[in-house]
Amino acid sequence: MTYCVGMVLEKGLVLMSDTRTNSGVDNISVFRKMFHWQVPGERIISLMTAGNLATTQAVISKLQERSKHPEDRQNSLLELPTMFQVAVEAGKLLRETVQETQEVNGPQGSGRFSASMILAGHIEGMEPRLFLIYPEGNFIEASFDTPFFQIGETKYGRPILIRGYDRDMSFEDAVKLLMVSFDSTIKANLSVGLPLDLMVIERDNFEPVHQRRIEHDDPYFASISSSWGDALKSAFHSLPDYTFYQKTD
Repeated sequence: MTYCVGMVLEKGLVLMSDTRTNSGVDNISVFRKMFHWQVPGERIISLMTAGNLATTQAVISKLQERSKHPEDRQNSLLELPTMFQVAVEAGKLLRETVQETQEVNGPQGSGRFSASMILAGHIEGMEPRLFLIYPEGNFIEASFDTPFFQIGETKYGRPILIRGYDRDMSFEDAVKLLMVSFDSTIKANLSVGLPLDLMVIERDNFEPVHQRRIEHDDPYFASISSSWGDALKSAFHSLPDYTFYQKTD
């Protein structure tokens, strides 16, 4: 399992993913799940992946090959004119990869090699855009009503995103919000864990304005985790008391 979040702000896009992959409690590994490609001054495209590791690595490897020699490849992500067409091509590639893997493994492979992706990007002269791509290759786009997408282990970190998100918030506040969301998920599910990868894409800036890996010993993340726990306890104790007895005049 994994956890990835992509968020649309007025200022641009904020992306975060974990790196944990496990095949049982005694077989835990670290694999990058966030990837990006860029053409300086013209576009930046990022993908985050969740699901079967072999499937997602195959998709990324195919895209890496296309991006190295776009002149020899049709439908390269670095050549398509709009992010919608990029989403169509990425969805098609995911669907084909899932189908190929399942066919090779026969009936027993049905459903085992599924994967999903969050596609984020910005092309010169257009709006930054965010898409959620399903294993079948179809997709939906973020909007004012649905301004962020999650894939993987989504349920534990979703409440804080719903309560804390503001389209006009700063990049710094968005990162803080995502860290709280990831901390809540990590605390609740052992299949999600550090390190975390973070990328911030600013409107009209076609390279990451901020990018880093958050390691196990990161002091800011540790502070967020501790402070959020203390804040929750404080908020709980400040709520009105419940009583078994009805008050009488």
